[in-house]
Parts: sequence; C-alpha cells; structure tokens
Amino acid sequence: MFEKRKSPGYMTNFAARVFASHLRDQVAPLGLAPAQFMVLLELWDEDGLTQKQLFERLEVEQATMANTISRMERDGLVVRRAHPADGRARSILLSAKGRALEATAKSSAMQVNRHLMADFTDEECEMFLGFLQRIIQRGSSPG
Repeated sequence: MFEKRKSPGYMTNFAARVFASHLRDQVAPLGLAPAQFMVLLELWDEDGLTQKQLFERLEVEQATMANTISRMERDGLVVRRAHPADGRARSILLSAKGRALEATAKSSAMQVNRHLMADFTDEECEMFLGFLQRIIQRGSSPG
C-alpha cells in the first residue's frame, strides 16, 4: 500500500514546494521570481552562459528558459549578446542591476534555509545535503 508520508519522492517534492514558497516570499520584494533567482545563481557563478547551457544546468524546458530570460531581459536583470565563438548562440550576461542583487538575494535564500532547517543540527544538515546529492547524482547517471 502506498503511503505518501513514507514516500521519499512525495516528501521531497512536498519539501521542495515548501522551500520554493518561502523563497518566493523572500525574493519577491527584490522583484524576482524563484525561476529568475535560479538563473541568476548560475550567472553569478559563470556569467555569459548560453540559453542552452542554462536550461541544461537547471533541467527545465527550453521554452520555459526562453520565457524566463525574456522576462529577465525586460526587467533589466540580463542582456543578450552575440556569443563570441558561436554565431548562432547568444550569451546571457548580467546587467549592473542583476549583479547588484547578488548579495541581497543570496542572503534571502540563506535566511530561508536557516529558518526551515533550524531544528536540524549542523551534522544533520550535512547528512541531509549529502543524501540529496546522492539522489541527484543517481538520477543524473545513466541506467
């Protein structure tokens, strides 16, 4: 018999929605949606990625990524430029506005993590992250 509260998939999905809801509340005052925040995290790590690189790293549909980037460009968070090595591709670059949000947005996300993980010891947090990384790695590997 399937018990949703004993299903790792169900519980992980539910927990992800809780984190996403809290993140949305924290970054909304910055003018960001969670999907935009995820794109910004990638660009803060490596500015100038292509749309293809972004949708592959974030594992979202190409159309979803295209819409998110268009909104971000409209909102002045990123600019698109011709890719220096591939004439067909466009690099997505942080604007000054997008760059300026890094510290505040990351701090907001860390606040969510601290709040939702407050009942966990440091060791439990490390274990939890390790378990998640193992699941992600298993799901990303062939077979």
